[in-house]
Amino acid sequence: MRILFAFLTALLVSGVLPATAADDQPAAPATPDAAPMTKQARLDKLFSDLKRERNEKAAERIAGNIWSEWFQSGSASIDLMMLWSQKAMDNQKFDVALDFLDQVVTLRPTYAEGWNRRATVHFMMKNYGKSMSDIERTLQLEPRHFGALSGLAQIMALTGHKQSALEAWQKVLAIYPMMRSAQDQVATLSEELAGEGI
Repeated sequence: MRILFAFLTALLVSGVLPATAADDQPAAPATPDAAPMTKQARLDKLFSDLKRERNEKAAERIAGNIWSEWFQSGSASIDLMMLWSQKAMDNQKFDVALDFLDQVVTLRPTYAEGWNRRATVHFMMKNYGKSMSDIERTLQLEPRHFGALSGLAQIMALTGHKQSALEAWQKVLAIYPMMRSAQDQVATLSEELAGEGI
């Protein structure tokens, strides 16, 4: 019942706010069109910095800034549902988290982080097929999503597809060269695959 109430509240908020803004300020509709370009420009710069950075700690800070950009949906209701989903995940209430995330991807299907978060919940529930489907959608929306690529690599490794896992980790490193876990996985998988080839 609480989830239904939250969903209805989110619909109410998302339905009322744009109409009110449009009534009070006729120029407001131009702002949403400009905002994604600004966010995109910020992300492009951050990704460029991330690729060039050779200090691990500095790269982690840049990656954190990228995550901050990804988390901003542009909607207070979506952000709230994302927060609730995270709390549910922290408490291992995965079904509750999925309820919120199903609403997020329905209300904002172009929000890559909603799909990525839902992929994470499916992964934690060992629903690898559903996780892969959401990872694919995340990567369609944001091909540089190193978090989604890392998830893909983990699923490939867990399901015995070492070569595919290696390729996914290599894609991560092409975007985020200083990611220590990706470096370690590439080294480990390369050794394992070389050993299997002997």
